[in-house]
Amino acid sequence: MILRDLAAKLTRVTVAGSLDQELSAVTDDSRKAGAGILFVAVRGEVVDGHDYIDKALEAGSTVIVAEHAQPRNFSTDVTWLHVPDSRYVLAVFASAFNGDAWKDMAVAGVTGTNGKTTTAFLVHHLMKSQWHRAGLLGTVTVDDGETEVAATSTTPGSLELQNLLGRMRDHGCRGVSMEVSSHGIDQQRIASLGFDAAIFTNLTQDHLDYHGTMERYFEAKKSWFDKLADNPLGKKPVAVINVDDAHGLEIAESLEGKLPVYRFGFGVHTDFRANNLKQSARGMEFELTAKGKSFLVRAPLIGRFNVYNLLGAIAAASACGIRPRESVAAIAEAPQVPGRMENIGHAGGATVFVDYAHTPDALENACRTLRELNPRRLITVFGCGGDRDRAKRPLMGAAAAQGSDICIITSDNPRSEEPMAIIQEIEKGMGGATYKVIADREEAISSVIKAARAGDIVLIAGKGHETYQQFADRTIDFDDRKHAWKALRERSETAERP
Repeated sequence: MILRDLAAKLTRVTVAGSLDQELSAVTDDSRKAGAGILFVAVRGEVVDGHDYIDKALEAGSTVIVAEHAQPRNFSTDVTWLHVPDSRYVLAVFASAFNGDAWKDMAVAGVTGTNGKTTTAFLVHHLMKSQWHRAGLLGTVTVDDGETEVAATSTTPGSLELQNLLGRMRDHGCRGVSMEVSSHGIDQQRIASLGFDAAIFTNLTQDHLDYHGTMERYFEAKKSWFDKLADNPLGKKPVAVINVDDAHGLEIAESLEGKLPVYRFGFGVHTDFRANNLKQSARGMEFELTAKGKSFLVRAPLIGRFNVYNLLGAIAAASACGIRPRESVAAIAEAPQVPGRMENIGHAGGATVFVDYAHTPDALENACRTLRELNPRRLITVFGCGGDRDRAKRPLMGAAAAQGSDICIITSDNPRSEEPMAIIQEIEKGMGGATYKVIADREEAISSVIKAARAGDIVLIAGKGHETYQQFADRTIDFDDRKHAWKALRERSETAERP
């Protein structure tokens, strides 16, 4: 690409040097810099790319984007673009180098505290049911239309994100469903990316280690919708909002007259409304009212929270051009989302579920959902991650204590913290509940499943789909589902012995 064409995409830029340069790529990593490669200096939380400009120049880059002016007596062979926000510029240029691939696909994004992964999976399923190929970007999986691989982050950095979108377009995807994290919004990872549907699920306490306050956390989410309203990038985005959530209602009301809004929930003033929910361990059914018509939705999912995920997915699919009738038919074959209220199996009359619930609200919802299946006892195994929002630890304890008959407090991902120190903070919220501490997570899972009685439900919460456990000095392979399967198998084998 010609640098002049790239610079024309920016509204605020000061240029020193020639714009008549041919460029083959853009990077924010000085180790990938070189001749014909534009280097963008980005300020990170730990590393500042401005400290590596000399490295990029030594590697052969002759175009630099930075948040400060070109130094005096600088080489005249180098073109310097002084910009106010290099993260934003990186996103704009990354999109340009991939031909703005998002323009050729229907793009649905999902943000919120809980439900992002399941909703994104459901939208992806609906897209594939109609269009055969669709992309998926999220916490668990990346599907580029031809291959699926494990995800490394909820919302990738703008370079990786735009590269993936380019691959999806080239592989014939007509749509893409993606999770949009608050970090991704705040760090401009989705800048210069147009959406057809922007979904808001809910907002509860999480990520305060990054945002500091709930107000700032909410503003990060809301800013995405405000930006879409201010500059839809040539698309006609629809905001798909859970208005049963107070924060969702605030967003919906703020968008009136600025952006089309599809409201969803159980309330009467919604565009996609659920009624008459019935559920069992095998799934659920409910009546959907949408666009003046009624449908009977049957889905192999459980939980009132999954009704919201289904409503959001159906509404988003509608915004992308898939009729509700077609979505309802496809929902009956919806996939099991890994680690999201996943039924692992049963033995000796006890049933085990694994769920990613790692916030107080999510854990409360998970316990409530399993309570509705009328277990003899609900036994919850959970912990809290280290180096993350400490304020939610006693709240997690309170949620588990109030929703369960017995709790087992264990380790999640302690990271740099001492596991028992985290557990002691959780204990502050347990009140007078019946609980036991088993710091070793494998031992906790195994002992609970072996001791469960007929009619019990065991909930293993917090890690869901994750296949690792992080400690201060090491990261080990660890999958709640595999350890649960192993314990169930051993329980069955023991019961079968004469």
